[in-house]
Amino acid sequence: MSGSAVEILPFTLDRLEDVLEFEGQLRREEPDWGWEIDDAYRRAVKESFSDPRFAGALTLLAYKDGRVVGRIDAALAASHFEGAIQAYLDWICVLKSCRHQGIAQALMAELRARLKAQGLGTLVGLIAANPEAQSFYRSMEGAKIRDEGIWIDL
Repeated sequence: MSGSAVEILPFTLDRLEDVLEFEGQLRREEPDWGWEIDDAYRRAVKESFSDPRFAGALTLLAYKDGRVVGRIDAALAASHFEGAIQAYLDWICVLKSCRHQGIAQALMAELRARLKAQGLGTLVGLIAANPEAQSFYRSMEGAKIRDEGIWIDL
């Protein structure tokens, strides 16, 4: 990893402004995200910290030089099928200007360690269609591509 070290920290409410700055920078570097960081987004994220439905949510932030340069989001998914709790990888993203420095790998390693410490054995995720994401997921140790993903609008 080039430059200064990366510190991985959990996303807590007191880090909301850091995350909003990350989201803004992400959109400045890649303007095709399709949704804006507005007051409704800010309010929804802030309220999620006091909503019990988010108790199984886990977001980790990668800090470098005092700012967020990446994040990874996962959620615990409990199912009566096999009486199992699995983790679902919702999102991982690193600022385009900070990619290929080991940040995504550091986020993934920390997430995997935390989930394993909670007794989970599986992390399920969808693979984004862009070539950079495809390459990243296919290079992960211990990962197998098994099923296709489906998005269903409700």
